[in-house]
Amino acid sequence: MTCCSPNSSTKPTSVAEPAIPTVHAALPKAHIHLHVPNLDQAIAFYRAFFGSNPVKVKPGYAKFLPIWSPVNLALSEDPTATRGTAVSHLGMQLASPAAVQAHLQRIKGSGLAVREEMGVTCCHANQDKFWVVDPAGIEWEVYHLNFDVEADTEQAHGVSTGCCTR
Repeated sequence: MTCCSPNSSTKPTSVAEPAIPTVHAALPKAHIHLHVPNLDQAIAFYRAFFGSNPVKVKPGYAKFLPIWSPVNLALSEDPTATRGTAVSHLGMQLASPAAVQAHLQRIKGSGLAVREEMGVTCCHANQDKFWVVDPAGIEWEVYHLNFDVEADTEQAHGVSTGCCTR
């Protein structure tokens, strides 16, 4: 499963990229990542639904952090996405790398299989994270966003923007 668009030829969108308000950084959030067949239409819908602009827009990707809801919604354009296949994965964004480590140790101690990814660049951000898969095959990501990574920085340092591939 991938968290970013498999379609690397997606055109950039012209939506402005406002700065992420600092109020969001400390709040735990439910993370939902959807594959959408048309990113521009999805951005327009979620802009109206949340009453705010996306906080990040990149070619084939957008992220919303609505003030009124503890959700981090990521959208990746995938022209093959159809009704019922849009959910990429679910997750919890935590306030610190220490919180990620504490939950990682707790979950490992419970016997669940985990996949660790510390210091990875995924979806235009550097993150410490781990993954678990529920009995129905739904992936859950538990992560801390360390810092945003801009496309020109990624290219200059040879960092892949291919995200969360599995």
